[in-house]
Amino acid sequence: MTEIAIYKFDGHTIIDQFISLVNPEREIQPFVVNLTGINSKMLRSAPKFYEVAKRIVEITEGCILVAHNAQFDYRILKTEFRRLGFDFERENLCTVELSKKLIPDLPSYSLGKLVRSLGIPVSDRHRAAGDATATVKLFKMLLEKDVEKTIIKAAVRLDPKHQMEPKLTDIISKLPAVTGVYYIHTADGEIVYIGKSKNIKSRINQHFTGQTPKSKKIQLEVATVTYDETGSELVALLKESEEIKRNKPKLNRALRRTVFTHGLFSFKDTEGYVNLKIDKIKGKQKPITTFSNHESGKSFLNKIIEKKQLCQKLCGLYKTNNSCFGYDIKTCAGACVSEEPAEDYNKRVLSIIESHTFKNQNMILIDYGRDVDERSAILIENGVFRGYAYFNLNFQIHTTAVLKSIITPMEHNKDAQHIIQSFMRRHKRLKIIKLQD
Repeated sequence: MTEIAIYKFDGHTIIDQFISLVNPEREIQPFVVNLTGINSKMLRSAPKFYEVAKRIVEITEGCILVAHNAQFDYRILKTEFRRLGFDFERENLCTVELSKKLIPDLPSYSLGKLVRSLGIPVSDRHRAAGDATATVKLFKMLLEKDVEKTIIKAAVRLDPKHQMEPKLTDIISKLPAVTGVYYIHTADGEIVYIGKSKNIKSRINQHFTGQTPKSKKIQLEVATVTYDETGSELVALLKESEEIKRNKPKLNRALRRTVFTHGLFSFKDTEGYVNLKIDKIKGKQKPITTFSNHESGKSFLNKIIEKKQLCQKLCGLYKTNNSCFGYDIKTCAGACVSEEPAEDYNKRVLSIIESHTFKNQNMILIDYGRDVDERSAILIENGVFRGYAYFNLNFQIHTTAVLKSIITPMEHNKDAQHIIQSFMRRHKRLKIIKLQD
């Protein structure tokens, strides 16, 4: 061993680190010098392993060792400690194996090629600090892609501290006031509830102080709370929906089902006018956009009627055989009595339909990230929701090929479509990039 770098990562940020050259007490082989740039002269004044051993034990205490080809690194550490008469034992995770499982079919899983293909910036390759930093960034991405939460559930089972928390206030004190998804675990790691919030700390406090039957069950069973910061409320909504369906927490029964009931539909009447209506979604019907209930659909229609000067009668909100109320007060141009040409009226209706559906469209929705220099990206390909990713502002995304290399895939279903469409209606600040692939 000639160099060691350890970053203590809590699942979100680096909270401690130790980096040092190590004098191996022997000459360095030429291929190591060529690979790392470290030579014997540089190591003469470096500490020997026994001088850094205590620090290694301290920083890794109670932690899981994560490394790229973890068995190799773990074997080296155990060998060095064995020479000192110390039995070094740590649980370990290999990012090579995790990458093969969570990002299959890549041409290479070497650290250098892997991080390059995923757009992860790396410096000082083949030096301990550079490789360790790259591994932290890779592991953070793998945690995002692990939608079934197998890594986190295993970590909770292995961490005795979580199982010994004496008070709910202790759990709350360790949570941040950030936007994201949270997971309520029992002592054996099982996830019993998944939720999202724009303020995780406040929301968990509500669970722990609530008097509803669900809150009382949470208070009784909780051993720890883990979370994924998303930055974006849209990503949080999509993650919550997807992960409830995948993990099926017993206290989320209501949200396992479809959460919308009504949709916006269009049809052309005998006079050639395109009509709009809010109706219950039945069977395999494909509405233009969806709503949680009939009232929210009506509210949407009233807004677009005012904005686009549409006809209340042709939008199904004014039942009459004659002109609508809007015609009487001069806000309707007379489509209801065939005074406005169907061609002119239909142009405005079709513009509404086009702006509230992503059918056959290729686009990226850009929203907040977890840091000031980061953004989230939602990929829509041929009208199908593919998943989300995070990217640094210096890493430009204009094609699906670039985004697909870093994306966390998610299922396109009616719930996801509803979440995206309703969010787009409510948040006009959302940046939309049309793709040309």
